[in-house]
Amino acid sequence: MKRLLFALLGLCLTVTPALADRIKDLTTVAAMRSNQLIGYGLVVGLQGTGDGADVSFTAQSMKTMLSRLGVSLEGPLSDFETATSAGKIDIKNVAAVMITAELPGFAKPGQKIDINVAAIGKATSLRGGNLLLTSLRGVDGEIYALAQGSLTATGIDANAAGSKVAIGVPTSTRIPGGAQVEKTVDTPFDKAERVVLNVRDGDFTTTNAIVSAINTRFGADVARALDGVSITLQAPQDLSQRVAFMSMVENMDVQPGEPPARVVVNAKTGTVVISRNVRITAAAVTHGTISVSIAATNEVSQPGALSQGQTTPVQNVDISVSEPNKPMFLFQPGVDLRQIVDAVNQVGASPSSLIAILEALKSSGSLRAELIVI
Repeated sequence: MKRLLFALLGLCLTVTPALADRIKDLTTVAAMRSNQLIGYGLVVGLQGTGDGADVSFTAQSMKTMLSRLGVSLEGPLSDFETATSAGKIDIKNVAAVMITAELPGFAKPGQKIDINVAAIGKATSLRGGNLLLTSLRGVDGEIYALAQGSLTATGIDANAAGSKVAIGVPTSTRIPGGAQVEKTVDTPFDKAERVVLNVRDGDFTTTNAIVSAINTRFGADVARALDGVSITLQAPQDLSQRVAFMSMVENMDVQPGEPPARVVVNAKTGTVVISRNVRITAAAVTHGTISVSIAATNEVSQPGALSQGQTTPVQNVDISVSEPNKPMFLFQPGVDLRQIVDAVNQVGASPSSLIAILEALKSSGSLRAELIVI
């Protein structure tokens, strides 16, 4: 029984490809590209944290909107007080905002999309506000969605008596499902003879592996590689069959190519990420810092008795220079990631020291990788 179990386990391990990824995780359908939307609107209901009367375009926008709703406003914007005989408008409770959104591919009218709302005037917080109906337009100027809803800004900005506390960004927020799609974007998915797949990270090895896997399953010449990024597929003309075909393709497993060797350095946070393909040629490295310490001692010089002298303050300074004795470590030709980490940890290098070492290795030509500083 145990032998049978081990045999079945070995069979499963041989059938499942090592480090295989689905095609849907490696590629995107060109016809499913997203589109950016933008709009200008007003947020009302703020607790005195809006733009105020100093921002003319907010007052102008408010007056124009009320005019469209049938409310007659008289007088210049500087006297923008009366909206109706029974009410009063306070521009401090209104903020002008910009709304941005991403319209997914194949989005249909009636579907909801997320939106981002950010203040563009003097508003200090959008917390508790409500976004009025706003149209979102594409790059062609057409309206593709309508946005409206209450804001849920989590940032806090409070100040009093010269003290200030800020948590997050209260002038920017996001409304999940805050816009409704009103117009579709035409795509070539249902019209084109061949469907185009774009590899997320352009790589000739990955592209070739995808083409080989598709042609092995569906027949020769079903998939063609245009370059290291794009692949065309001979898909069925019937839409239901085309959708089923794409479903089978995107769930196929392939083994992608190894990514290029990269070292990513974030100098601000001291974060260093080294890919496993990084190699270093023979190099000897030592790293140390010289620290200078200055200590000042204030003393008073007292005159002798009956000398008619004056008491004089004296400042004595002690300067010391120290340089840690850090050993030099040697990189053998072709060392891998584990050996690099072990060597750096052996000398106790800090993140900032590691960044300096990597930059020096790149300058010397010993680092066989792309060094990316962000």
